Amino acid sequence: MPKKRKKITKKKKRIKVEEGMAYIHSTFNNTIITMTNLNGDVLCWSSAGEAGFKGTKKGTPFAAQKTAEQVARKAKEGFQLGRVRVVVKGPGSGRETAIRTLQAAGLRVISIKEATPIPHNGCRPPKKRKV
Repeated sequence: MPKKRKKITKKKKRIKVEEGMAYIHSTFNNTIITMTNLNGDVLCWSSAGEAGFKGTKKGTPFAAQKTAEQVARKAKEGFQLGRVRVVVKGPGSGRETAIRTLQAAGLRVISIKEATPIPHNGCRPPKKRKV
């Protein structure tokens, strides 16, 4: 009979990040928040679906609030994050709620940047209908 191998688990390194970036991607259907360090390396993330919301409830401001609470807790516990620069993208309803919740969770918001893509003419319209 073969010997059973002992499973080797590595200890996670505790990284201390004083300042980071919070990317809030808010659409009509979902809100995704990603925390990174200043180089752009992802520290943690969360979405409304991961917070337990399904279907149309993922696009609500309440779902964005719970998502922001979750990601702020992960960032503070795992990386001792204190200050964040916020980049907001998308037209969703959870934008302002997520920013306010990050502030209420104990993270100091240094700056807020709007990065919503705006089309400069957009797609070509469909051809005229022939009836």
